[in-house]
Amino acid sequence: MTDTMSSVISALADALKTFFHPRMLSLVLWPMLLAALLWAGAAMYFWGSWINQLTLMVQATPMQQWVEQGFFAIASHYLIGIILVLLLFPAIYVTALLITATVAMPVMVAHVARRDYPELELKKGGSAAGSIWNALVAIVVYCTGWVLSLPLWLFSPFAFLLPILLMAYLNQRLFRYDALGEHASPEEYGQVIERSSFRLYLLGAITGLLQLVPLIGFILPVYVGLAFTHLCLAELKALRQSGINA
Repeated sequence: MTDTMSSVISALADALKTFFHPRMLSLVLWPMLLAALLWAGAAMYFWGSWINQLTLMVQATPMQQWVEQGFFAIASHYLIGIILVLLLFPAIYVTALLITATVAMPVMVAHVARRDYPELELKKGGSAAGSIWNALVAIVVYCTGWVLSLPLWLFSPFAFLLPILLMAYLNQRLFRYDALGEHASPEEYGQVIERSSFRLYLLGAITGLLQLVPLIGFILPVYVGLAFTHLCLAELKALRQSGINA
């Protein structure tokens, strides 16, 4: 457990140092801005339809009983709009993560590998198609879990824990492939995931918690990508060294 925490904390610290390099800072804002523009455009076009669908969802829950009474009966239309706006924020963030993982990660991995892991041989086990497929699987599983668990968020003590668990899955699944794709062979990729699974999920959970800090979310996707790059390349280095020393 001590080694696990040490590895994760080291990855977070190394990512923080790397984050302030000018080349990394140039990547910080545009994934979030692009994601915000995409969702703003979608909201302008689909707002009425989304309001109707969300209203139907609310009517199918116990919330309908008090939404139809007193002040809430008057404010319910505005309340539905506020809920929709609040739902857009995680959608924008997840989209920014996706953009970062598929577009910005090659730049980040090359930068980190050149500066901190120059001895790692490139075995190019990943591919562009593999990256896209991995991202699609991550988003589909995350969104499915999010929708299926939504009632539990509203009416259970797991309301805080569930989003963190889902973000832990999304973060580690979304970034691990691209962090290792250039340097690991397919066999090494599987071995790193197997031996480092808990570390990956722990890092995913910690970075998921950081998402809850106000304003941090605007710069977080690049930091998360750097943290997973450092952790995955360090784990790959350790795997190869253990093979040499065995």
